[in-house]
Amino acid sequence: MLTPLDIHNKEFGRSFRGYNEEEVDSFLDEVVKDYEKLYRENIELKETVDRLNSKLEHYQTMESTLHNTLVIAQETAEEVKLNARKESELQLKEAEIRAQKLVEESMAKVRRVQSEYEELQRQVQVAKTRMRALLQAQMEMLQKAEESDG
Repeated sequence: MLTPLDIHNKEFGRSFRGYNEEEVDSFLDEVVKDYEKLYRENIELKETVDRLNSKLEHYQTMESTLHNTLVIAQETAEEVKLNARKESELQLKEAEIRAQKLVEESMAKVRRVQSEYEELQRQVQVAKTRMRALLQAQMEMLQKAEESDG
């Protein structure tokens, strides 16, 4: 690529009927100025493009990282929900089993108490029957004693 210094240092050969040297030099000076300005702007624009490309790359990397993080977070959230659902189902089943066991134990206790109550009622009935028999035997003895006394 042609540099401003190359333009500035360019020498042209002289000829008998050539261009006016002062006009050519003046024009070349203007060309050098404009070319230098364009050359610097081009360098600055390249640096700006490089800097912007670097930032773009950085932001693309961040975007990719954030996207991956979001995907992982979503997967983790789904896994946590699934585990929580499984845990709650397990706890519910365990509670149902404990409740069923308590009901069965209570029913067995009720049957035992009822059986004991029925046994006590029979014992009371037997005691009443014995008492009647005893009282009746006592009454008969009293009657016989009265009859023999009197």
